[in-house]
Amino acid sequence: MKYHIVTYGCQMNVHESEKIAGILRAKGYEEESAIGDADIIVFNTCCIRENAENHAFGNIGALKKLKRQKRGLLIAVGGCMAQEEGKAALLREKFSFVDIVFGTHNLSELGELIERKRAGGRGAVISLLPERLRTEEGIEPIRTSYPNAWVNINYGCNNFCTYCIVPYVRGRERSRRAEDVLSEVGSLVREGYREITLLGQNVNSYNSDGAGGMDFPALLERAASFPGKYRLRFMTSHPKDFSAELCRVMKRNEKICNLLHLPAQSGSDRILSLMNRRYTREKYLENLQMLREEIPGCAVTTDLIVGFPTETEEDFEQTLSLVREADFATAFTFVYSPRTGTRAAEMEGRIPDEVSRERIMRLIALVNENARRASARFLGGETEILCEDFDQKKGLYLGRNEEGRMGYFASDRNRIGEFLRLKVDRISGVSLFGEIAD
Repeated sequence: MKYHIVTYGCQMNVHESEKIAGILRAKGYEEESAIGDADIIVFNTCCIRENAENHAFGNIGALKKLKRQKRGLLIAVGGCMAQEEGKAALLREKFSFVDIVFGTHNLSELGELIERKRAGGRGAVISLLPERLRTEEGIEPIRTSYPNAWVNINYGCNNFCTYCIVPYVRGRERSRRAEDVLSEVGSLVREGYREITLLGQNVNSYNSDGAGGMDFPALLERAASFPGKYRLRFMTSHPKDFSAELCRVMKRNEKICNLLHLPAQSGSDRILSLMNRRYTREKYLENLQMLREEIPGCAVTTDLIVGFPTETEEDFEQTLSLVREADFATAFTFVYSPRTGTRAAEMEGRIPDEVSRERIMRLIALVNENARRASARFLGGETEILCEDFDQKKGLYLGRNEEGRMGYFASDRNRIGEFLRLKVDRISGVSLFGEIAD
C-alpha cells in the first residue's frame, strides 16, 4: 500500500505533512511520488489566502475520475482549510468521493480514521475538534528536508489580527514542554541534521500558557547549546513581543543565524491599528534599531500586505517608506485576501482589485531593488553556505547562507549536508553564484 501527500502553505504544514507521513508509515504504507499510483492521497491544506483554497479545491476535484477508476483508493483532506468553519460541509457537498476529513487539532487520529473507513460504511469519515486539548507528542515524522529539520515549539495564536484566519483554525496558543523541544533538537543534531528551525505562529510568546517552563530566549539559548556544528533559525516573531533579551541571545550564540523574520504588514499606523497588530511604525523601527545595535549586519526579512480595507495612497506610501528605512534583505508581499469569519472581512472600504494590483507591483519593484542591493555586498567575497539540494535544471548544487541567500555552485560529487565556503562571482536577484573556495 502506498501514500502520496499534497502539501499547501507554510513550513508548519510542511512539517505536519512529515508527521502525516510518519503515521502512514506506521500503518504499513510506503511513499509514492506518482499521485495516480497511490492507495491513499492526503491533502494537507491551507486557508490563509483565497488562492490557496482555490488551488486545493481544484486539485481535489481533479481526482474524481481517478477515484471512479481505482477501487479502494482513499482520499483524505486535512489541515487548515478542513478546520475552517463550514468547509467540511462544503467538501462533503462538492466532493462526495472524499473519504476522510480531519482538522488541525486531531492530526494524530489519522491512523484511526483510516481504520474506520477501511472497516466499511458509506460516506465520509469526518472528525473535527473545536480546539487542541494537548500538544502532539510521540509521532515520529518522516523528515523530507535533510539537512534541514523543523521543530514545533508552540501551536495556535492568541493575537487575532483582523485579517488572519489562523486563530480560528489553529486555536489558542499551546506550548510544548521545553524538555520535549530540547530532546527533539538534540536528537536531530546527533542524527546529522545541520539546520533546525523552531516553528510557531508566534515564537516570541512561547510559554504564554505556562506549559513550556521557560520563555523563548531561554529556550533558544538551550537549543543552541548542543555540541556539533549546526544552525538554528526560528519563525515567526511578532513585533509586539520582540525583546532585548532575544537580541542578546542571538548575539552571544554563533549557532543562531543572523537573520530575523519580523512581519511588519504595513508602514501606516492607521492600518496597523485596523489590523490589530498592537505596535506602531515607530516601535517596529525601534525593534530593528535595537537588533542592529546588538548585531550589526543582521539581515531582516518581513511580510507586507497591500490593499487592506480603506488603505489610501498615503497609507501605501508609508509602507514604501518603511521598506526604504528598514532596509529589509527581502520581503514576502501579498494582496489582502478577505477571510470569512475575520473582522476585516466585514470592514467597509474594500480596495478595487486594479488598485491593489498596481500597488503590489510598485512594492515588489522596491523590494527587489533592496534585495539586489543586499545580494551585491556578497559579490567578490566568500560566504558560508549549507548545501541543501541539487537543481536539475541548472545542473548546480544549492544552499543558503545564514542570511538566507541561496548560493549555487558546481561540484563533481554530492555535497548535500556539507557546510562550504562559496566564492561569489555573480549575483542574480536574491541568488548568489560562484565556486567552492579551497
